[in-house]
Amino acid sequence: MIILRKSVPQLSEAAFTRFVRKAARAAKLRGAVNVLVTTNRELQSLNRRFCGKNRATDVLSFPPLATLPEDFAGDIAISAEMAAANAKKLGHSADEEVRILALHGILHLAGYDHERDNGKMARTEERLRRALGLPAALIERASAEKASLGKSKTSPPESRRPTRGARRSWR
Repeated sequence: MIILRKSVPQLSEAAFTRFVRKAARAAKLRGAVNVLVTTNRELQSLNRRFCGKNRATDVLSFPPLATLPEDFAGDIAISAEMAAANAKKLGHSADEEVRILALHGILHLAGYDHERDNGKMARTEERLRRALGLPAALIERASAEKASLGKSKTSPPESRRPTRGARRSWR
């Protein structure tokens, strides 16, 4: 299920649904994925509630509750406002940025963890990004930004994976 609470120019619900399904198949993710595209304010609220971080973030992924059916892979929440700002800064469209963030969330739901996997998620994200025709992936950009700042750690600024079993109220 796709919920577009905040519109993104050139992003239709039907096209985004097709992309999410295609990306999930490419990531070998089993089960359905729900994606919420919303505001910074709602992402901040979700981040505070489920991760204990009182700030907006671009994407959050929520693994399924143990009590849900096995054909459900999890939920993803994306900030349309951050996606638009990042897209403008990086020179591509907001709908491409939302797709990049969705792919990143899908990989987390598939079990990847860029903070602990020695670059496996980054390599997979880069490969899938190219296969899906997307610009630079989230981990690639974070790595490039850190390198330009003289830092050597290869991971985005923070973890975006709430604990397993975190309850969501936006579905």
